[in-house]
Amino acid sequence: MNTQSPGIKAAREFIDAFNAQDHERLGRALNYPHIRLALGEFKRIESLNDFVDSSRSNESRLRSEGWNHTKMRSIEVIHQGTDKIHLSITNDRCDADGKVYNSFDTMWVATLQDGHWGIQFRSSFLR
Repeated sequence: MNTQSPGIKAAREFIDAFNAQDHERLGRALNYPHIRLALGEFKRIESLNDFVDSSRSNESRLRSEGWNHTKMRSIEVIHQGTDKIHLSITNDRCDADGKVYNSFDTMWVATLQDGHWGIQFRSSFLR
């Protein structure tokens, strides 16, 4: 694994911000428009403010399912260019005791926009 890959760094920043539930920082880990494919639906988020609002509204649902933090069990660069990187990731959602209660595969695309590497596309098998 190339841990110095800007795509991996962007993914780690996203997970760190997600675990802190720092919605603004989480939104800054992305590039826009941001696209997410989950549960058979595409969701397009146009801006940082739109993402922050959505992320805040999702926090209570996460807490109600027993979520405490997410670990990237694995991350691999599957394609890399000068301004786009495809990542294959396995994430584990954990409760407060560190027990994994949901594990899922996901594919993310990190892009370089105006000098900023951020996650611009996420497609997950989260259930």
